[in-house]
Amino acid sequence: MAIRVLSSQLIDQIAAGEVIERPASVVKELVENALDAGATRIDVEIERGGIALIRVRDDGSGMAAQELPLAITRHATSKIASLDDLEQVMSLGFRGEALPSIGAVSRLRILSRRASDSQGHELLVDGGEVAAVRPAGHAQGSDIEVRELFHNVPARRRFVRTEATESGQVQRLMERLVLSRFDVGFSLKKDGREVFRFAPAISPKDQLQRVAAILGSQFAANHIPVDVQAGPLRLTGWISLPTFSRSQADLAYWFVNGRAVRDRLLMNAVRVAYRDVLFNGRHPAYVLTLSIDPREVDVNAHPQKQEVRFRESRSVHDFIQRSLERLLADTRPGFQATAGDTRGTPFAAITPSATWQAPPALQPREFAFSSTSPWRIGESMAAVEPSSPALPQSLARALSQSGDERPLGVALAQLHGIYIIAQDAEGLVLVDMHAGHERVLYEKLKAAQAERRQDAQVLLEPLTVTLKGYEIDALLEALPEWERAGFEIERLSPESLAVRSVPALLGRSDIAALMREVIQAVTAEEGAHHVQGAEHQLLATLACRAAIHAHRRLTLPEMDALLRQMEQTERASQCNHGRPTFARVSLAELDRLFLRGR
Repeated sequence: MAIRVLSSQLIDQIAAGEVIERPASVVKELVENALDAGATRIDVEIERGGIALIRVRDDGSGMAAQELPLAITRHATSKIASLDDLEQVMSLGFRGEALPSIGAVSRLRILSRRASDSQGHELLVDGGEVAAVRPAGHAQGSDIEVRELFHNVPARRRFVRTEATESGQVQRLMERLVLSRFDVGFSLKKDGREVFRFAPAISPKDQLQRVAAILGSQFAANHIPVDVQAGPLRLTGWISLPTFSRSQADLAYWFVNGRAVRDRLLMNAVRVAYRDVLFNGRHPAYVLTLSIDPREVDVNAHPQKQEVRFRESRSVHDFIQRSLERLLADTRPGFQATAGDTRGTPFAAITPSATWQAPPALQPREFAFSSTSPWRIGESMAAVEPSSPALPQSLARALSQSGDERPLGVALAQLHGIYIIAQDAEGLVLVDMHAGHERVLYEKLKAAQAERRQDAQVLLEPLTVTLKGYEIDALLEALPEWERAGFEIERLSPESLAVRSVPALLGRSDIAALMREVIQAVTAEEGAHHVQGAEHQLLATLACRAAIHAHRRLTLPEMDALLRQMEQTERASQCNHGRPTFARVSLAELDRLFLRGR
């Protein structure tokens, strides 16, 4: 076939395929246009999954009559005018492709009016054919109707899924948009039925109610608020407690300067932050917004603008990871981190509290078993008082004083050699003694390792590792972090490295296999965090094997000492594997079990 110039209609349909994949793509473009127009109220309606009808109404600034033909012209936009504008764009749309693409594959109707105009105007587009603009009555803002999507592109129509699937895609997209702008009211109707309606949410309480409506009440009752700033970077939103996790990343929402994104670097930063407190294969829930200088982020890196590129990607990753790690470090027994009140909650729904700062006067001693016990933790552990009667007077006094300074209460007994039963001011606390002690030991081992992180084991013979050239380039960019971790690495050739020393803890590991595994994480922006993760995995194994195991009898002072150590230990609300270390049963719940007060 000879080379020829394509018709303008075919060019428009090809271009539309890059922007409009399915009905949800149309909804996304139209709602983002409404947000850019300053709308405070956006109403969306769809029929038959969006194939029959998509209507988006807003109360934004609207368009003048002479702007309507330009609005459906490719690469015509009011958002940017120069390369400088593109490099610091804050609007959600800026390419001038959405309305022309939609008009090329549907029957499009645009109604719009500015506040300063005496009347509105209407423009009709049918498969790329544009009619003349005509006057029409309309309130301030715009009303965009898209009917019979892909009616003139049968090949694209065949790839559209069932109505239920497409409706679900639209709803999930709208939920993401609802979480991106709390200052805007939204509603969604599907086939005449209202799915949700949200008023603008300005106060933190109203914002959390909106989050709860989308992520669920359990998330709202088990969240940690986030508001951290470092220089030009600010991170805000909500993250779930480690004990509220998911089997898939379906409740993970990221926004950059108000733009909804699904960016690997950002999601990886969260995953690394939760690495020490979640089961393998479990995912946290979160709604997070990163505010950053628009000149430091490229939003023009993906056709649907779902991924972004950061000028200083490592700094962004580390800021997010360390900020969340600090918040999660406070998930220890104590005060509630959220406004959720677990008193009277059914036992199965109760989760550990999140944040507690020990008063200066509280200095619990480390505990160890008596010399007759076969269990040991090391010479650094201080001895505790000898065995006491079942309920000594000192313990009875402590029971009457247990409160905020003893978040896990006072130990009463062991249950089946597995759990510690304690009493606090509000009821009973059940503690998994192995899980709790495992976390205590693990954090101590990590702290000790951090102090001697430079310790390295020099290999008798350098180990040669063969990698691809670009993989070695990525590794060497993070060389200072590898050196701090205890590695000494030298490039031998474009595709080989010499490893002369490794962290002492990894001395007997398969270093070559580890290097190949780590480099994949390096290219995914995780970098030396993976090396640290490998070290921590070994420490976690040591702590698990050294911790108290089931059926080990403890004296009451030993039990009580463990509770005090847990209260002082970071992340002590869950063990090294992500399991909860304790649960509470309130007096109100006990009263219900025994029908008291009835």
